[in-house]
Amino acid sequence: MDMFRYVADAADPPAIGPTPEPRDTRAAGADEAAALDAYSRIVVDVADRLDPSVVHLEVRRGGRVAGTGSGFVLSPDGYVLTNSHVAGAAEAITAHWSDGRAAAADLVGHDPDTDLALVRLRANGLVAVPLGDSDALRRGQLVVAIGAPLGLQATLTAGIVSATRRTLRAINGAEIEDVIQTDASLNPGNSGGPLVDSRGRVVGVNTAVIAGAQGICFAVPINTAAWVVPLLMRDGRVRRGHLGLAAATIELPRRTLRQLGRDASTAVRVTGTRPDGPAMRAGITAGDIVLALDGRPVPSVDALRRLLTRDSIGQALEIEFIRAGRLETRTIRPIPDGR
Repeated sequence: MDMFRYVADAADPPAIGPTPEPRDTRAAGADEAAALDAYSRIVVDVADRLDPSVVHLEVRRGGRVAGTGSGFVLSPDGYVLTNSHVAGAAEAITAHWSDGRAAAADLVGHDPDTDLALVRLRANGLVAVPLGDSDALRRGQLVVAIGAPLGLQATLTAGIVSATRRTLRAINGAEIEDVIQTDASLNPGNSGGPLVDSRGRVVGVNTAVIAGAQGICFAVPINTAAWVVPLLMRDGRVRRGHLGLAAATIELPRRTLRQLGRDASTAVRVTGTRPDGPAMRAGITAGDIVLALDGRPVPSVDALRRLLTRDSIGQALEIEFIRAGRLETRTIRPIPDGR
């Protein structure tokens, strides 16, 4: 107690560290106001630009409202992207805009493995969103989520990209790879709405939160959607080839990059193989690092899945991988996904 009293009572306590420069509070306040104004202008501009393109979806089954969600316009002729868990089992869908307009919609198709669904509004002349590049996202980047949480249309929340390349388990049990994690607040009804960067470009589809947590929300990358949407337009579903392996996206050590002479800094590590699946039959084992399939780079699990289209099924493909520091190749034949 005496020590604390001494320090408190000392008329001229010894200095600790450099003496701070006098602070011009007016200048500091002006700088903070300018930064806040710049942040506000970004968010306001994003909201104004995206508002005509974001819709609140009301889903009916058995003649009753079975759920709600959000979506956004991909094309002027009415294609709208949302989540599979929002619209996948819909019998009737109605889209509502924040200005009071409404339009009926039809389900075009959905993909539970990526939790994406495509619907088409019975309307034309719509305002489509601009799309960004989710592969270019960086941790700490500003993002804005737009949707209709709890039916509250045109709700806007802002935050940052907390992480990329997360793995999220979809409602059907499939693992969605390379998911974006953000702290932009999401609530029931935000599902299917856009996650937007500071330039107003959609970089993700808001899809899930961790129950009981705060600020842990997830979005499916828009680059995944860009691959899924044309397949839903063509087939109403995504027909995939399977390799019978589990995997994760990893960073490659610099030494490995120098040895390989490659630009891609990431690849796919095999974490397990299905008994008697294509990977096991090809001699692929846990720990192998896949670099390419059929001569095309595999920088992520998501990229690998994009290569496994229905056209790959039954084809003899060359898979290139690293095992114990050595570059090896095998021939592998994808099988149908079984659905």
